[in-house]
Amino acid sequence: MVTVIGVDGRPLAPWAAERLAEATLVVGAARHLVALPVPRQAERVVLGQVTAGVRALASHDGPAVVLASGDPGFFGLVRLLREHGLDVEVAPGVSSVAAAFGQAGLNWDDAVVVSAHGRDPRRAVNACRALAKVAVLTAPGAGPAEIGAALRGWPRRLLVAERLGTASRRVTACTPEEAAGREWADPNVVLSLADRPSPRGWAAPPRPAPERWALPEEWFEHRDGMITKAEVRALALAHLGPGLGDLVWDLGCGSGSVAVEAARFGAAVVAVDRDPGQCDRTRRNAAAYGAEVRVVHGEAPGCLTGLPTPDAVFVGGGGADVVSHVARLGARTVVAALAAVDRVPAARDALRAAAYDVGGVSLAASRFADLPGGATRLAAANPVFLVWGHR
Repeated sequence: MVTVIGVDGRPLAPWAAERLAEATLVVGAARHLVALPVPRQAERVVLGQVTAGVRALASHDGPAVVLASGDPGFFGLVRLLREHGLDVEVAPGVSSVAAAFGQAGLNWDDAVVVSAHGRDPRRAVNACRALAKVAVLTAPGAGPAEIGAALRGWPRRLLVAERLGTASRRVTACTPEEAAGREWADPNVVLSLADRPSPRGWAAPPRPAPERWALPEEWFEHRDGMITKAEVRALALAHLGPGLGDLVWDLGCGSGSVAVEAARFGAAVVAVDRDPGQCDRTRRNAAAYGAEVRVVHGEAPGCLTGLPTPDAVFVGGGGADVVSHVARLGARTVVAALAAVDRVPAARDALRAAAYDVGGVSLAASRFADLPGGATRLAAANPVFLVWGHR
């Protein structure tokens, strides 16, 4: 049996202190081995290379203890030890996320926790772009400065909690730009907050999945029918596959219906339109659904320079030139909605030239409409040609 003890700067629980006193092998970071009363007779392994520590534990015959920061069952060593077949018991400390929110005086049952440690930091940043309350477990090269730089252009307030578990711990409130312009002490956690309340939920963490999608057009503010119809939107969203950690572009967004629905799935979204009136409509529609959508006024593809790289792109306006431009950016999916069939070949050719697996369909839905006496007729909508490319 291996006892994993979480270290958070507080005295150990009596039973955990007893396990440490009995240990003949103690594995942990150098600072933990110095700070805690490791038995003089115990073998010590500094946890620099995790694999070396796991090998020492696996080959040891006797009581062993692992010292880890905070709650080792929360993005910590417990998973790794169990994956290597070790039987463990855990004495959890206060997690760095709980400590950070505690220092800030905030509840965190409505927060989403993501990790940039040993993972692609883009997904953690996209969660911050999409959601109102996010805690980020940081890492060298993916710390407060890098996260702040990536959040420029998004209305976020950052709280950076440094040196957690020590007497010199502190929490600093700053803008993304301020976070990007200075150095921060390790270890640290970043809290990304939007200036609006998060909804009270019944489960933690909250799941950003809508109860209903492909919403009716009349549920959005739009001008002269300039909105992606629900049937087209449903298929487009199915191919875009928006989710937490993704960044979706909606180009030629119009009313922003695709942007809003992608955001309701938890994706970060940038909506672009050359018409300032449509940009304002998109903002109002996003606000009506509590969706986080960054709206950019400009004409694609020229205005796209400097925007963060997307995972999926919906092209609702701009034609083959815009499709060709975004296809070269390497998004996993590009979906284009076209009103005229003669525009289809150019869009397909642009996607094929960028090594996408290309498909498409003509959608011509007929909706039920009531007639006098309870009868029903079919009301045909104009056909739309949907072209998609996947990698």
